[in-house]
Amino acid sequence: MTITTRPGTRTDIPAIFELVKELAVYEKALDQVSNSVERMERDYDNKLYDFHVAESDGETVGLALYYYRYSTWKGKRLYLEDIVITESIRGNGLGKTLFDAVVKTAKDTDCTGMMWQVLDWNTSAVGFYRKYGTRFDDEWLNCHLDF
Repeated sequence: MTITTRPGTRTDIPAIFELVKELAVYEKALDQVSNSVERMERDYDNKLYDFHVAESDGETVGLALYYYRYSTWKGKRLYLEDIVITESIRGNGLGKTLFDAVVKTAKDTDCTGMMWQVLDWNTSAVGFYRKYGTRFDDEWLNCHLDF
């Protein structure tokens, strides 16, 4: 199996949306997905996010989606929204390859650091991030306001 990674393009959006739904199934939250391919295309055109994809034999098998945020204390930060690897090929180092691509993007675009979330029950992901020396917050609460 040959796997390649590259920056994503608008034409990748239908395939990455399938990966988003696969992630939602994994997290037992498919009913919470209200996004659509059309909205993702519009938001991509408006430069609200960017992404890297991984391909195997012409099929999209991985995604790392990110956007920029601004911290009044730290300046420009990259927020990694999701890394998704299709279930059948997890454990082959593809997550590391995509994560490293996002780290490089953050450094190349003069970010002062990166932020992301990981579910506390996803012990394999927590262990993966620990290898990078990740600092985990235990005093901040996630807040949401949906419209």
